[in-house]
Amino acid sequence: MERTGASQTETALHFGLTNPPMISSWNKKFLEGSVEALDNPKGRPAMSDKAKSVKKSKQPAQQDEMTREQKLERENELHRLEVAYLKKLKAFQMDPEGYLEKHKQRYHSNSKKTSH
Repeated sequence: MERTGASQTETALHFGLTNPPMISSWNKKFLEGSVEALDNPKGRPAMSDKAKSVKKSKQPAQQDEMTREQKLERENELHRLEVAYLKKLKAFQMDPEGYLEKHKQRYHSNSKKTSH
């Protein structure tokens, strides 16, 4: 941001982040404690190996319970998501600046509060 002069919102859009104020928080941590300060994980701790194995053992049973139709619907949904992703990737590769500008406008229009 300091090198390019980009705002927090522009930087967030460039890197696909949905929370621009997060960048300010990261910047403050970096300035106070260097790179090591950014390596402080927050949130819920990782699952234990025991919990992971229990979760994995339950998963195949759920897959067997799906009907053929449900499996096909799931596969179709995954294909739709893949196609949508590839279209967006192609649009970005063809015109990165135009793509970012288009999505920056959409981000701003969604974040504005309407007065009633």
